[in-house]
Amino acid sequence: MAIDTSIPVLVVDDYQTMIRIIRNLLKQIGFSDVDDAADGTEALAKMKARRYGLVISDWNMEPMTGYELLKHVRADDETRTTPFIMVTAESKTENVIAAKKAGVNNYIVKPFNAETLKNKIQAVIGS
Repeated sequence: MAIDTSIPVLVVDDYQTMIRIIRNLLKQIGFSDVDDAADGTEALAKMKARRYGLVISDWNMEPMTGYELLKHVRADDETRTTPFIMVTAESKTENVIAAKKAGVNNYIVKPFNAETLKNKIQAVIGS
């Protein structure tokens, strides 16, 4: 199954180091068009200005969490179908269930490697 690595990807995390790590993993997989945002509010503004083929967002952020971002993305006709992967350090069952109900496409628990990320992306946008 092939992944279209030419699509623009938005990485949302309030921790710059994590953005760098995810950016590097995406680069290893073959993605080159990667934007980032420090929180859900910034991510929404970027998503209004540009269409992304994939959003990879952390769950725990201030002032808008990744979960709140996901709910905004799914409620907007422009962004409703954007593939969305949630990244979190917690594997709480209730969080996974809440994210699924809100329309997340996939879920990754930290720490993870390029192979895990690739498999999750492939499951979401592979053709």
